[in-house]
Amino acid sequence: MPDLPARTSPNLSQVPAGQAERIAVGFGRALRAAGVTVPPGKVLTFVEALSHVGLDRRSTVYWAGHATLLSRPEDRPVYDRIFDAFWLSQLSPAWSAVAQPIAVAVDDDATDDGDPDDGEGDADQVLEVRYSRTEVLLHRDFAQLSPEEWAEAEQLIAQLRLTTQLRRARRRRPAPRRGDHPDLRRTVRRALRSGGEPLQLAWRTRTTRPRRLVLLVDVSGSMESYARALMRLAHAAMRARNGLQVEVFTLGTRLTRLTRELSQRDPDSALAAAASSVRDWSGGTRLGDCLREFNDRWGARGMARGSVTVVFSDGWDRGDPATLGAEMARLHRLAHRLVWVNPLKASPGFAPLARGMAAALPEVDDFVAGHSVAALRELAAVIAGLSTPEPGAQPRSRRQPALPVA
Repeated sequence: MPDLPARTSPNLSQVPAGQAERIAVGFGRALRAAGVTVPPGKVLTFVEALSHVGLDRRSTVYWAGHATLLSRPEDRPVYDRIFDAFWLSQLSPAWSAVAQPIAVAVDDDATDDGDPDDGEGDADQVLEVRYSRTEVLLHRDFAQLSPEEWAEAEQLIAQLRLTTQLRRARRRRPAPRRGDHPDLRRTVRRALRSGGEPLQLAWRTRTTRPRRLVLLVDVSGSMESYARALMRLAHAAMRARNGLQVEVFTLGTRLTRLTRELSQRDPDSALAAAASSVRDWSGGTRLGDCLREFNDRWGARGMARGSVTVVFSDGWDRGDPATLGAEMARLHRLAHRLVWVNPLKASPGFAPLARGMAAALPEVDDFVAGHSVAALRELAAVIAGLSTPEPGAQPRSRRQPALPVA
């Protein structure tokens, strides 16, 4: 970036008190709204840097912000775009002497009234910058959210409505037309109206209901940044009230059932009850042993049969990978569909190199990421059977045996 001509322009010591700080804070907010992670401490460092370099040269302000506000190389293109749109609109004589005046009109999707050109009629050009805070938050990794963004993300997660594919139930209902089973009682009642002659045969057909949803959430230390969001998703599934039966378990050094705790109406109370019940939160992981306990106590006895089972884990396991692979194969035979959610899948260059992940992946039907709200929306579509993402490996088909049959 070339330097602009230097002039004897006012630096921070000659700017009215508080104006430079407000400009720096506004620039930090603009970067944060565009998706760049800018903690408040970095903004204070940026203000201190401006007190030394001044505001009279574009290059010094640019590199001061670049050195203090950015933490990732991939954020630099966004920084350059926001820098040009924001700082060229500020009152700096050295910049306006060589740059075309620009008025910046920011539309944050909160207000859509009025003309962006209002109050800026003297400007030669109006640059309208539009951004959606919600859209940016949808794709932000849960591990990078600030406390304020967490509150908004939890509201978006609470709005998700999980459902599964329908299956035929044992109960039957009257069928308006020909069904799969004769309804003798209704047929006799109709015959009484016609003098005992069964002129019209009544039928019954089987009803449908959503398949049971089983959520197995890894709450080990490596999954701590994502366990909170996954618990919110589990609570949203419990409160869906669409006939969906949901069972929630946590995986750590032991297996803990949280279905009763998460059935409370208030999400904060439900999560607090769940946290008090889980003794191994942010501890180690023994996925194979936990899955074996689940299969023995609940899965093989009917809970996992014909269900959609979702495992939330990054695959880091301290146990024996052979045990994990065997229990995943057993669970795969019980469940209608087995989904594995790994937040690390969204990382660039991800490969399932963890021993637990490598042992479990051949037995899953869908391998998806769950690192953001948008990824959880994609997961909801996979659970409902509306979308099948591109798998990270070639899962074993249910129609083909694991080993060739002689």
